[in-house]
Amino acid sequence: MTIDHAQQEEILRRNRKAVEERRRGYREQALKLFPHVCGGCGREFAGKRLKELTVHHKDHDHDNNPPDGSNWELLCIYCHDHEHDKIRHADHVGVNRDDKADKMKGLGNPFADLDQLL
Repeated sequence: MTIDHAQQEEILRRNRKAVEERRRGYREQALKLFPHVCGGCGREFAGKRLKELTVHHKDHDHDNNPPDGSNWELLCIYCHDHEHDKIRHADHVGVNRDDKADKMKGLGNPFADLDQLL
């Protein structure tokens, strides 16, 4: 079975729409769950600048979206790019992602014990 150009365009359009709807859904959830602060650099975001705050999937699986937000962290666009650059660099030099994740655990969580502070 061959697919003509119009069918390909329709499939791509539907896929892009589904991805955008999914992204919008977990972003809205994350913005309700977490303070509007970048987990990387600690900058606060509000108003028009809120669009610069992105949702990063800690396990890099965009389909893993637990309702408690345990796989998400809010990162500004710069820290988000930096996080993905680190992964690309690790893949390039042959570092095992699990080893890298174990080393990153010691860096701490800026939201640790947040519920006690509030």
